[in-house]
Amino acid sequence: MAESESGQDKTEDPTDKRKRDSRKKGEIARSKELNTVAVTLAGAGGLLVFGGHLADTLMDLMRINFSLSREVLIDERSMGLFLLASGQKALWAAQPLLIMLFVIAFVAPIILGGFIFSGSLLQPKFSRMNPLAGIKRMFSLNALTELLKAMAKFVLILFVGWLVLLNDRIALLSIANESLEQAIIHSAVVVGWSAVWVSAGLLLIAAADVPFQLWQTQKKLKMTKQEVRDEHKDSDGKPEVKQRIRQLQREVSQRRMMAAIPDADVIITNPTHYAVALQYDPEKGGAAPLLLAKGSDFIALKIREIGAAHNVQILESPELARAIYYSTEIEQEIPAGLYLAVAQVLAFVFQVRQHRAGKGKRPDPLNKDLPIPDDLRRE
Repeated sequence: MAESESGQDKTEDPTDKRKRDSRKKGEIARSKELNTVAVTLAGAGGLLVFGGHLADTLMDLMRINFSLSREVLIDERSMGLFLLASGQKALWAAQPLLIMLFVIAFVAPIILGGFIFSGSLLQPKFSRMNPLAGIKRMFSLNALTELLKAMAKFVLILFVGWLVLLNDRIALLSIANESLEQAIIHSAVVVGWSAVWVSAGLLLIAAADVPFQLWQTQKKLKMTKQEVRDEHKDSDGKPEVKQRIRQLQREVSQRRMMAAIPDADVIITNPTHYAVALQYDPEKGGAAPLLLAKGSDFIALKIREIGAAHNVQILESPELARAIYYSTEIEQEIPAGLYLAVAQVLAFVFQVRQHRAGKGKRPDPLNKDLPIPDDLRRE
């Protein structure tokens, strides 16, 4: 099992951040064998597709350059022009094959791992000049794997080549009895198919190398439990910092809540453990009463003190106070199940206000058995 420098086992799968950072550094799965197979197969296929045209061009060049006159042969300027013309014609004939090989050579590496450009790979690393590190790499598991792959490729190509020669021995011997033009075309076909079969044999090496590279890359990205915890701390913030932020947020919210209490129409208490402050504005189109503040124990005491200092009506209704406290958040409307009970409380509060203003009679005491649904009751 892989171990980190700290001695801990790397048992955890890499996080998304670890994968992103690794990709930025260019540390992704790559298979040289897959690239080799793609290029060689493309080259072999190109020989089959463009081989006829290449053979015709080769015959034309041979016909032209082997039938030069004596005057041309002794003229240095003419020979230079013939050489330049022959090179241009050969390059033009091979251009489709070269373009195809260029495209495949560019596309093949990104089949596994996708396209990536990392500037860190271009930076010089003096650690690579350390002879001890070089010796360590020579005797590493990766070096052993590369040696085994090289030996396997040699044996495989030798075996496939022997089979190809054994299968094409009659065709190769018959080339000697053919005319020059026919022999060149026949040779191009034999070489093309031989290259295809030899390249196809490398597919076995690539089929084994691709999963190995994926496994090796995943193994390098493995993390220890401590690395995962440290990364979560860096990503999400340290617990003590997060706790301090939450504390500051609660303090700001509490100050804003306390500042809204003077605007309340009524404060309903437990009478000592809970307190909730409600506001009802009928000009808002019949909106439900709004919870301005709520709290328990010490905060409930502060709510009552601030309410009393600003002449806010304070009523005792333990069941209703607990129901509102547990079912409603700050600056939210009370649930529909409490509409009737809160309406009776507000009606009583408004009657008290009218009586104190000398505009009505003294209201009857508030009914203690308010209609509270069972699903909203709290003990």
